[in-house]
Amino acid sequence: MNPTGPLTRADHRGEAEEEAVSAHTAAVAPDTDRDTAVAALFETHHAGLLRLAVLLGAGPDAEDVVAEAFYQLQRRWGRIRDKDAAVGYLRGVILNLTRMRFRHLRVVRRHAQQNVEFAEDSAEQHALLRDEHRHVVSALRTLPTRQHQVLVLRYWLDLSEAEIARTMGISQGAVKSHASRGMAKLSSILKGAET
Repeated sequence: MNPTGPLTRADHRGEAEEEAVSAHTAAVAPDTDRDTAVAALFETHHAGLLRLAVLLGAGPDAEDVVAEAFYQLQRRWGRIRDKDAAVGYLRGVILNLTRMRFRHLRVVRRHAQQNVEFAEDSAEQHALLRDEHRHVVSALRTLPTRQHQVLVLRYWLDLSEAEIARTMGISQGAVKSHASRGMAKLSSILKGAET
């Protein structure tokens, strides 16, 4: 604004620019607060969270796990009601990311072992194994649903009885019962197919 006289066109542009800058500053302020808070948490807790990731078994991926945890915190900062609980949130994310890493590695190892086993078999052995596999799958399909599901989860996915119980929403005793009955029926079906 021009204090010495009437407003000019340039003065109006200056006011408009000031309003735009003010609006931009107001819009950026929450992001700046978030960035400042997350940076402060990083400075304060990074080393401890890195140790946590290593102790949980993240190994050489520990840095990546911690970085991903901070990234997720920054993305969800507006949804976190108690900002003092942010460190607990980071710990939970690190725990979950480490679990996911273990699951992924277990699957990768299982597939690598299967590929090595098949690579060592001759073409004839491989064809026989496929045929036997088809018979087992066919026999599995004849079992009652729960028994079929329990056997697949137990022997194909290698889940524990507790994991199967949680997945299916049944007790561990029911899992044991379905597994036992299913294996007995499957064995009977497969023996009958051999004769």
